[in-house]
Amino acid sequence: MTKKDLKRKRTADSNKENVPEEEVLPAKRMSDDPPPKKVKWINRQRVLVFSTRGISYRHRHLMDDLKTLMPHHRVESKMERTKNLQVVNEMCEMKNCSKTILFEGRRKKDLYMWFSNIPTGPCAKFLVENIYTMGELKMTGNCLKGSRPLLSFDENFNTKPHYSLLKELLVQTFGVPYHHPKSQPFFDHIYTFTVLDNRIWFRNFQILTEDGGLAEIGPRFVLNPIKIFAESFGGEVLWDNPNYISPSKFRSTLKKKAAGKYINKVEQKMAQKVNKPEESYSLNPMDEIFKGDPLEKAIELQQKEVEELHTGDIKKKKLNKTTKKRLGRKIKSTNSKKKAKY
Repeated sequence: MTKKDLKRKRTADSNKENVPEEEVLPAKRMSDDPPPKKVKWINRQRVLVFSTRGISYRHRHLMDDLKTLMPHHRVESKMERTKNLQVVNEMCEMKNCSKTILFEGRRKKDLYMWFSNIPTGPCAKFLVENIYTMGELKMTGNCLKGSRPLLSFDENFNTKPHYSLLKELLVQTFGVPYHHPKSQPFFDHIYTFTVLDNRIWFRNFQILTEDGGLAEIGPRFVLNPIKIFAESFGGEVLWDNPNYISPSKFRSTLKKKAAGKYINKVEQKMAQKVNKPEESYSLNPMDEIFKGDPLEKAIELQQKEVEELHTGDIKKKKLNKTTKKRLGRKIKSTNSKKKAKY
């Protein structure tokens, strides 16, 4: 036998040894016996969590909080805004990820979150509102890092078809696979998703007791759904939110309202000036004379005139005396100055 044949035999024997033997189930099994555990990691879903350039520090802290809660995530550096979002599919294939969460920031104020199933879709776009990170809340709850969560969904997710599709997408992204290498094998916290005011509210609670005692851990945020696409980051629009108002439009309406208040104030002032009469009441001064008895009124007026004349004469006399004194003082002062010169 040649050396090549010997090598072939060795490789064939080694391959036979590496092949796992199929587990032969017993013919009879008692009901009390526990079912055999699956040791293999069968659900190999990985989630790529990353962001575009231009997000604020609060949005970055929220992304870091989600990474700590999801042990099955993969990390990627920030993506340029100029690139088309179809590039995300290639990035996920390179990282062997089947799901992705993309944080897209605009104007360092607004945050958009994309949930996508790679590569076939569907894909959902959300506006993130009311963000509170773990560091801001400082809640009493706590959970072990890498432990698997229980997912609790509101009854409203079963009422409409787009909510049921979003529910399945959230289950596949946030659900930690069983026997994942980086996860713990027990449950000690719950993710709650509730539908209220056409939005999805996210909360994270710690399980304190078996009776149902809970303590909130954080983070908190609200997802306002915008659109659902048939393919990953593109394709046909399956659902569009009719109640959605973009944050820039909302801010512009608030500015217009504030400007309208000022314009109304100025217009009211101008109208008040135009409509204001020059004389409030057109009064005749002779009307007061004929009130009551005319003889008594005439006597009162005569007495007033006499009093005014009398007071005027006294004032004139006083003025004459004071002026004479002042003139005498001035003449004396001028004469003394002339004598001093000579």
